[in-house]
Amino acid sequence: MNKKVIFIDVDGTLTTPDGKVPSSAKHAIRAARENGHIVYLCTGRSRPEIISSILEIGFDGIIGAGGGYIEVNNELVHHQTMPEDSVRQIIAYFHRYQIGYYLESNDGLFGSENCKDVIRKRITEGLPEGSEAFENADLEFHWFYQLLDSYQHKAIDYGNVNKISFISSKAHPFQEISNTFDKEFTMYRTTVAQFGSESGEIAVKGVDKYKAVEFVLDYLQIPKEQSMAYGDGNNDIKMFKAVHYGIAMENATENLKKVAKEITSKAENDGLMRSFKRHQLL
Repeated sequence: MNKKVIFIDVDGTLTTPDGKVPSSAKHAIRAARENGHIVYLCTGRSRPEIISSILEIGFDGIIGAGGGYIEVNNELVHHQTMPEDSVRQIIAYFHRYQIGYYLESNDGLFGSENCKDVIRKRITEGLPEGSEAFENADLEFHWFYQLLDSYQHKAIDYGNVNKISFISSKAHPFQEISNTFDKEFTMYRTTVAQFGSESGEIAVKGVDKYKAVEFVLDYLQIPKEQSMAYGDGNNDIKMFKAVHYGIAMENATENLKKVAKEITSKAENDGLMRSFKRHQLL
């Protein structure tokens, strides 16, 4: 058997729009591992955002924070964080302009005082308050609100921040924020679609899914020719370039589809299972 290393993005790839993992995807991953293949999560989420319903599927390792940290068999083998002084400067900037943000670290997820309100306003924008559409949009993020609340009283280690996500607006557009910080950091626009086109992430320069995938393949001593990946977002482009065979979801961005070798169905239409069968991983 030609053993494969499979890297899978989470949001929009492993999960459906409401954040659930289809049973077909769970079965596909478990069956592939039973057949001797190696399966990694490769996500922009930091460790606390990878909730138990995802972890319980079972993986051989995790690339988290967009490449900022790497686990192999539950052992942390690589971790890059933002300089503490810079983190404090960014926070001061966001406070000055009342921009909602949250710090992502392996210790927790730490939101600004206005973070939940800003998110709620953004994801329900244009929907009549009290309508079913309004309530459903808000409900999709309840797990995230609860996650923020769970770390509300925990002390923040400002020297252990992987990246910073922000939810901005046209009053302080992404480009304005990017121009302020892009000399020191890599800026990613709209990594969470529901947060709007002016939202984004501030990450350590040189940290991305390409380098993380390369690190894992080298660590495992498995050639690139035996690697494949599944994704849906622009931040998966570098992941696709790092593997032999990139497969985009039907809901993927056009930019990702251009570099993909194949397109599979959406998560809710059993996209992972269908593709795993096609590639005889099961």
